[in-house]
Amino acid sequence: MAKDPTAKPTTDLTADSAPAPGAARSDRARILRLFVPYRARLAVVALLVGLSALVSLASPFMLRHILDVALPQGRTGLLSLLALGMIAISVATSVFSVLQTYISTGVGQRVMHDLRTAVYAHLQRMPLAFFTRTRTGEVQSRIANDIGGMQSTVTTTVTSLVSNFTSVTATAIAMLALDWRLTLVTMVTLPFFVWISRRVGSERRRITSRRQRQLAAMSAIVEESLSVSGILLGRTMGRSPALTDRFAGESRDLADLEIRSSMAGRWRQSTIQIVMSAMPALTYWAAGLTVSQGHPLVSIGTLVAFTTLQTSLFRPTVQLLQTAVDVQSSMSLFRRIFEYLDLEPGLEEPAAPHPLPRARGHVRFEDVGFAYDADSAALTGIDLDVPAGSSLAVVGETGSGKTTLSYLVPRLYDATSGRVTIDGVDVRDLSFADLSAAVGVVSQETYLFHASVADNLRFAKPDATDAELHAAARAAQIHDHVSGLPDGYDTVVGERGYRFSGGEKQRLAIARTILRNPPILVLDEATSALDTQTEHAVQQAIDALAEGRTTITIAHRLSTVRDADQIVVLDHGRVAERGTHAELLAAGGLYTALVSRDEDLTPAA
Repeated sequence: MAKDPTAKPTTDLTADSAPAPGAARSDRARILRLFVPYRARLAVVALLVGLSALVSLASPFMLRHILDVALPQGRTGLLSLLALGMIAISVATSVFSVLQTYISTGVGQRVMHDLRTAVYAHLQRMPLAFFTRTRTGEVQSRIANDIGGMQSTVTTTVTSLVSNFTSVTATAIAMLALDWRLTLVTMVTLPFFVWISRRVGSERRRITSRRQRQLAAMSAIVEESLSVSGILLGRTMGRSPALTDRFAGESRDLADLEIRSSMAGRWRQSTIQIVMSAMPALTYWAAGLTVSQGHPLVSIGTLVAFTTLQTSLFRPTVQLLQTAVDVQSSMSLFRRIFEYLDLEPGLEEPAAPHPLPRARGHVRFEDVGFAYDADSAALTGIDLDVPAGSSLAVVGETGSGKTTLSYLVPRLYDATSGRVTIDGVDVRDLSFADLSAAVGVVSQETYLFHASVADNLRFAKPDATDAELHAAARAAQIHDHVSGLPDGYDTVVGERGYRFSGGEKQRLAIARTILRNPPILVLDEATSALDTQTEHAVQQAIDALAEGRTTITIAHRLSTVRDADQIVVLDHGRVAERGTHAELLAAGGLYTALVSRDEDLTPAA
């Protein structure tokens, strides 16, 4: 039974399970390695944090001296000095805080930049098959939502860990210096805090994983259904209400997950807040129990200073535990990013590429085979020789392997067996830059960016002058049309070029390829979707483009290839026939059958 495209996709729940301990350790190690290039700056942050923590500890001792000495003895000079000291400490810690925040935020943002760039660069190396089976919205969500969701963790985690750990350690030592008995009473609650935080962190990690998948699903729906093509399809098929219902369902599920994420462990953390609020009262009570012969064993100054330190202990302790919760939650985000970074790139640039400064354009297929999967071969035993400057046309039934063959020359896929060479060099031994300079592709589905005509053309040659743009457009027979637009070459083409007709977009694509000036040209059914009149105009532009170049044409309409130097007929991935138009017609084989069904070409030679 066919699947309803508006139906909610099945959710994979396997990611909700806790990772193996070894995998978690590996992820943590990889996260730490992200910060290694910035260790010098992090060392400065640690120094500032340490200074801030040590300086701030002086305030409770000054407070004790004010209460126990300066005020009872009426020593105004000492009182003024201690008060100024407490103010100076406040100013110093504020300055340290601003500096450490600036440096740590800068480090965090650079780590985010490194991650985004690494993922984008890695995806650029993935084979075409990855993008045919992965929704664009999913890819966008990984780069935008997942990495964006890490921002607060990446930018503040290191500073928070160092700052709060230093504060907790120094405060605990200071509390012991004031009174070890009260310190023991305070410390008995810390294991309880740690246990609660670990439980909350585990729960949030599972919810975060599901939330990010939900965000990816929503991004995919938006990207697919609110594109120009998606709107046209939805409206013409009467599916707009169903698409809206599907989006509403995904949005409702996301809202539920956001509520669960916000409330996860809220009651447990409230318990921590209650204990924190109760600790000063318990300390006063415990101190009161130590009264001996009418005098407390702890002075009022010590007691006030100690409760001040308690606040200084509990605040960073809770923040430290909260940081641990945030880190656990963000682990699922890091894991989703690492999944992409761990994908094996299908196309690797050679370590020592063979130089090809300027290709002549001699293309050979030597016993080439290709399979998309292990079950079936798309191409088998392809042997073809296309001399420099000659033209090859590849025809055949739908599914015969024509487009697959064309993908192997620009190395959108690598041959499974055999090799494809340019001027005797295996395309796998060429750098990507040399290969893209040697091979130009004009396909049936023309892609234009949402930018001006000039920007779209300069994508092929960023330093092209206006004169070069105009010359290329004239060769592609599109200059007069573009010049006649209100904004000329500054006209924005619209999403995927929808402000232009199919023929106009094809001619812009041809102009773009002319600017690139490759010696080898691959035309993948570049005119098959056009009407006869438009096809004629585009074919004239293609003829101008192909002049003097090695041309491999994947043909649907045989009228476009009758003048090719050689024509190859593919059948189930094998070469069934080859020859010129006249030779193949005389043979009366598959080519003749194809010609007889082509409405634009008569069987007669």
